[in-house]
Amino acid sequence: MVNNNSQETTVPDTVEIRAFMFLRDVFRERNWPIPYYFKLERECNPIELATMLNLPLEKIEAVFINHKAYPLGEGLIKPGDRVAFLPPGTPGPHRVLVGIKKL
Repeated sequence: MVNNNSQETTVPDTVEIRAFMFLRDVFRERNWPIPYYFKLERECNPIELATMLNLPLEKIEAVFINHKAYPLGEGLIKPGDRVAFLPPGTPGPHRVLVGIKKL
């Protein structure tokens, strides 16, 4: 499926995955492009997806699923979704603004 606004292609049985800050280093070490497309056959939570990708859970604090932020233990990822992993270390005010921390 092509999104005419962004000119990006989304394949229905995959998830588009991005990483921020030092999590990008993991992608570089593995020679993964950004975004990285991963075949996903069923719905899962962010911890399950990170485990399937062999990402270090201790280096992930939150996840964006289709542009909405969730703490790592929350949210549901389905094939076709766009996902981005966010490590700890996001400055205080930004944590509230993106929805990692509730007031």
